[in-house]
Amino acid sequence: MSLSFWLNPVNVYEFVRDFYYEKLKVADPRLDSFPLMSSPVPTAILIGLYLLFVLVGPRIMKNRQPVNVKIPMMIYNLSMVILSYYLFHELLFGMLDANFTFLCDPIDYSNNPKALRLVSVCWLYYFSKFIEFTDTVFFILRKKDNQVTILHVYHHSSIAALWWMWAKWGSGGTSCLAPCVNCGIHIVMYSYYFLSGLGPQVQKYLWWKKYITVMQLMQFVTTGLHTLYVTVTDCDYPNGLKITHMTYMITLIILFSNFYIQSYSKGKKKPPPIVLPSENGGPATSQTDKKHN
Repeated sequence: MSLSFWLNPVNVYEFVRDFYYEKLKVADPRLDSFPLMSSPVPTAILIGLYLLFVLVGPRIMKNRQPVNVKIPMMIYNLSMVILSYYLFHELLFGMLDANFTFLCDPIDYSNNPKALRLVSVCWLYYFSKFIEFTDTVFFILRKKDNQVTILHVYHHSSIAALWWMWAKWGSGGTSCLAPCVNCGIHIVMYSYYFLSGLGPQVQKYLWWKKYITVMQLMQFVTTGLHTLYVTVTDCDYPNGLKITHMTYMITLIILFSNFYIQSYSKGKKKPPPIVLPSENGGPATSQTDKKHN
C-alpha cells in the first residue's frame, strides 16, 4: 500500500476495522458473555477516562489541600494483597490442574471445567487492571504528582488495553504464566505498601523496597524469554500474542532498567520513592511516606 493510502484517515480506519473483524472470527467465543469483552470500546473509554483524570486531576487539586486518604489507601492495599493472592492461587493451581508443562501449553478452547477455570481467572486479571487505576487516583489526591510519571501512566493504561486483547484471544494456555508470576510479585509489593502505611515504627524494617524493582525486572526478563522460547519452538499459540507480548516485555525491560539505574545506581544516599506498578508489574513506588496526607 502506498504512503498516500496511509495518510488518508478514512483508509486507515477502514483497514483497522476490517482487520479487527477478520481477527474477531478467531476470538474466543467463551469470553463473549463476560463484562467489557464484547467490544474494545468499553475498555477504550475507561482508559480514556483514566488519561483524562491524569491530565485534569492535578489542575483540579492545584489550589486545594491534599486529601487525607491514609485509611482508604490501607484498605485498598490490603484488598490488593488478597486479590493478588487469589489470582496467583487460581492461576497456579489452574495450570497444575490442567497438567501444564510450563513450556509450550496451547490454549484449550473447550468447555472443559479446567479450561473454563482459566478463562474466568484470565478475565478477572484483566479487570483487575482497572482496579489498579486507583494507584494513580491516590497519588493525585495526595498531590504526589511527581509519582505520576510517564512510565507509571504508560504501564497502567497499556496493560489494560493489552490484556483485553490477551483475554479475548488467549484465555488459557501459555498466556497464564506471565500474570501468575506478576500476581506473586504484587502480593509482595502491596504487602510492602500496606506495612509502610502503618507508620515509622514499621517502615524502619522495610529494607526490601529496592528488591521489588529487581523482582519486577526479573519477571519481565523471564516471561520475555519464555515467550521467545514459545516463538522459536513454533508452539501452537497465536502469533499475534507472541509478538505483542515479546514487544511489550522489551519496552518494560528498557523502561524499568532505566528507572532502576536512575534510582539506585548513582550513589544516592536515599533512593527516591518507587513508581507504582500494575502488570505485568509497573515500577514500584511507595504510596506512603513519613507524612501521611
